[in-house]
Amino acid sequence: MGGSGGSGANAEKRPNEMLTSWFVRSGWSKGELARQVNRRARQLGAHHISTDTSRVRRWLDGENPREPIPRILSELFSERFGCVVAVEDLGLRAAHRTPASSGVDLPWTGPQTVALISEFSRSDLMLARRGFLGTSLALSAGPALIEPMQRWLVPSPAAPREEPDPAALRRPARLSKPELDLLESTTVMFRQWDAQCGGGLRRKAVVGQLHEVTDLLQEPQPEATAKRLFKVAGELAELAGWMSYDVGLQPTAQKYFVLALHAAKEAGEKPLGSYILSSMSRQMIHLGRPDDALELIHLAQYGSRDCAGPRTQAMLYAMEARAYASMGQPGKCKRAVRMAEDTFADAEEFDEPEPDWIRFFSEAELNGENAHSYRDLAYVAGRSPTYASLAEPVMDRAVELFEADSEHQRSYALNLIGKATVHLLQREPEQSTVLAGQALDIAKKVRSERVNTRLRKTVDTAVRDFGDVAEVVELTERLAIEMPETAEAV
Repeated sequence: MGGSGGSGANAEKRPNEMLTSWFVRSGWSKGELARQVNRRARQLGAHHISTDTSRVRRWLDGENPREPIPRILSELFSERFGCVVAVEDLGLRAAHRTPASSGVDLPWTGPQTVALISEFSRSDLMLARRGFLGTSLALSAGPALIEPMQRWLVPSPAAPREEPDPAALRRPARLSKPELDLLESTTVMFRQWDAQCGGGLRRKAVVGQLHEVTDLLQEPQPEATAKRLFKVAGELAELAGWMSYDVGLQPTAQKYFVLALHAAKEAGEKPLGSYILSSMSRQMIHLGRPDDALELIHLAQYGSRDCAGPRTQAMLYAMEARAYASMGQPGKCKRAVRMAEDTFADAEEFDEPEPDWIRFFSEAELNGENAHSYRDLAYVAGRSPTYASLAEPVMDRAVELFEADSEHQRSYALNLIGKATVHLLQREPEQSTVLAGQALDIAKKVRSERVNTRLRKTVDTAVRDFGDVAEVVELTERLAIEMPETAEAV
């Protein structure tokens, strides 16, 4: 069967010049592309797909593959080129999209938000392992993403007051305060698992919990209870998005982030909304869209300017610096780094309790973000030794702090890799391989496609620039043996 066949014989079939253009520029062979499609299909659970070089040749000749192949190709080329490459950009047929599962421009109303989260989480739980979730999803970027998100700031119209059903008033409350407290503490536990183990291990558990919360929201609840449930739904949807992002499911991640922002708005939680927007911003930086990332961060800063605590504000400044660094704007980047440092100092003296979702933004995280901003400036400025030297002491401090933090192993690995890239910029491949080797030890314990991909890219860079150095050769061989899927992945 193969599972990646075309949509039927077509006498008018013409070569797909758009797909051919992306394919030629990628530098991949037909066999490499086929292997990557098969690997990504296995990750999605679509084990029926078995692509080979002749199948790739038929796509280039104009055959339209069935879903989920077009979405897989979109993700692979997006990652290869560091920008959003939509199915339409590849000259492939756009999948039919149902309103509930497509796009980010969704209605900003409570009942529809609940219905959309319920439907999407149910689809994720039921269909993802068979490779169908995401087949009608596409990443949004540019105005198509930013303009709908701006409606987060628009006040919701007052809902018409309905007379309560007397029978409903006589029924006992479905949720007690201890049960709500337990829901909130479970979310905290899931967040700790993610930081320690990566997004791959507990993602389905988070999605399942999110779906349960939407069931509760579909029942009559007192207003105060409904707001707390929307807050829990917002936090769980953000975490489901973050875990999806971590394992490489980019369209799925973006959809969860958008749904999380809708839930946060229903809860009246502007600081949580700003945090969700910062997660969306990180994803846009990862996808090579720093302009979109900056717009999302500015929207987050404006929307929470009068209510976010100093730790949240410091995190937003640090993300603003990351966006400016990727855009090659050193002056604005350095200013945002200083603002992040100054505001974080205020957070250390802040007496009021802060939400658990911002607890991750520690001194280690602050140093890690700022060091990566300087590192990114070095890349954009043509491997500038000046910016690499700015990054080094800050990255050293981040690694030192994360080494002592057993709760954030993924962050420790990511910063070891970041430090390895700084040493490559400084033309010190031996030191770089030591750090990358330490990161590999952690990568084998956490389920994070982000860690694996960054590690592979760092080793690829070392091979390209210092391929004759014995330590680089040894690390490359070790990576191929201990993490073969990563060694081949995009």
